[in-house]
Amino acid sequence: MKTNNRNLALSILFLAMLPTVFFAQGIETKKVSFPAGKTSTVINGTIKGSQTIDYTVGTSTGQELSVSLNSKSTAIYFNVLPPGSNGEAIYVGETDGSNKFSGQTQGGVYKIRVFINRAAARRNESANYGLKISVIWSGNPNPTSSPTPSRSTDAKVPGTNFNATGQLDVALGSEAKGSKTADFGVIRKSYGNVTIKARVKGILPCTLNFSNGKWTSEGNSVKAIRRNNEWEVILNDYEHYFVPDSVIYGG
Repeated sequence: MKTNNRNLALSILFLAMLPTVFFAQGIETKKVSFPAGKTSTVINGTIKGSQTIDYTVGTSTGQELSVSLNSKSTAIYFNVLPPGSNGEAIYVGETDGSNKFSGQTQGGVYKIRVFINRAAARRNESANYGLKISVIWSGNPNPTSSPTPSRSTDAKVPGTNFNATGQLDVALGSEAKGSKTADFGVIRKSYGNVTIKARVKGILPCTLNFSNGKWTSEGNSVKAIRRNNEWEVILNDYEHYFVPDSVIYGG
């Protein structure tokens, strides 16, 4: 009789564990990659019922991880799990409610876990979403005290010598930031040492050099002002170029 009771207890314990085991096995993992020369990406997807998706992102110490989730559904959330986590999250979407996260990383692989809340999952509801993920160097880290990122991840834009291309906000004279834009390409020679080629329509192209925390531009007088994670580089007291840290340090 004691043996039967023991077997019954073991069976009950095994059945009680099944939902947890099934849930853990049911997590789908997807590795996040960024387009060449970019430090952010937007992932569009659909999730349904008890489905759970982990998006994994590799980071280096000192980088800033930012995540935002957009959806018409009010039942979808995400958590952020640090490297080596056994399920403990540093950001819990259901508690925070904003579906936005930003924080400095300690290096390693982070997981962005997307899911539908239990009530909606039981009703087998589905939700379409857009998940924006970015990884940049926050502030102006000192390369002598912060690990130098692998240059293998800093790919060239196909058909160019640039590591990234895009547009910068520009202001001429007393105009507001962004009243003009400049097409740019950046060459990252080494960590924190870059050359930016920029051109505003109707104005001669310019070259901006950044090294050891200082800006120069051959043939131009240069002033530079730093605000938050961005530089305002002023040429000849007239051309104002706004350069984010992500252009300088990449991701």
